[in-house]
Amino acid sequence: MQNLSDITAIARSVAWGAVDILRAYYRGETLAVEQKKEGPVTAADIAVNRYILDRFKAELGDRDFGYLSEETYKGSQAVIEKPGVWIIDPLDGTRDFIEKTGEYAIHLALIENHRPILSVVALPESDKVYWALRGKGTWVSTRTGQTDPVQVSSKTAIADLGLVASRTHRDNRLDAILAKLPTKDTQFVGSVGCKIVTIVEQHADIYISLSGKSAPKDWDMAAPELILTEAGGKMTHADGSPLQYNTGDVSQWGCIVASNGHCHAEICQRAIATLAEFE
Repeated sequence: MQNLSDITAIARSVAWGAVDILRAYYRGETLAVEQKKEGPVTAADIAVNRYILDRFKAELGDRDFGYLSEETYKGSQAVIEKPGVWIIDPLDGTRDFIEKTGEYAIHLALIENHRPILSVVALPESDKVYWALRGKGTWVSTRTGQTDPVQVSSKTAIADLGLVASRTHRDNRLDAILAKLPTKDTQFVGSVGCKIVTIVEQHADIYISLSGKSAPKDWDMAAPELILTEAGGKMTHADGSPLQYNTGDVSQWGCIVASNGHCHAEICQRAIATLAEFE
């Protein structure tokens, strides 16, 4: 495998190219939408997916890398036996993209031994690219090339924490969990990538994902997770176990808690206790 610094530079370049494509589609007058089982798919999803895979394969090849993308996933897949596996979501937040909320993102994550070691989350409407390397921190770059480190908040009391939540992926169990967290305020944001950026930019401190009839997928969580954890936060299942990727099942079932890390165990305990009331 190539040097991770070189791979990171390639991934960031690919992300900026994908940003340009999505921004062009977003500002277009028409947008073809196809409804699939897991949700809508647009021409932009397909175009950006093709661009990302073509760039990666041209610059990195298939020898050391496998590729798992939302738009090429066929519904069942064995573990990809490669030293590194790219998990890609070319457009996270397709509904928000269609509805023009601006809250959509691009996710690129490099997985080794089922865990992320490099990730990029790009926010086209903010014109920013966030990137992280395991053990090296999280950074944000602007179009001008300015690069700065980012860090989660240092708040340590649940009552002082802000919550970021989904507008649509909700049920009575999740609402009950959120109601029992005495947080300071709640804001509603689309795209997992946008939610996690909200935390690393210190505009919120907690995000909880709870699967129901369906679950978030590897490509929803892998890149945002490393962005958060390398910025000082935590993302785990409510029982404290780490998320695993490229396992053969792309669904991330159960309750996933993301936070600034300082009250993580207490938040997880409250979530588990609330879910027990529904059993």
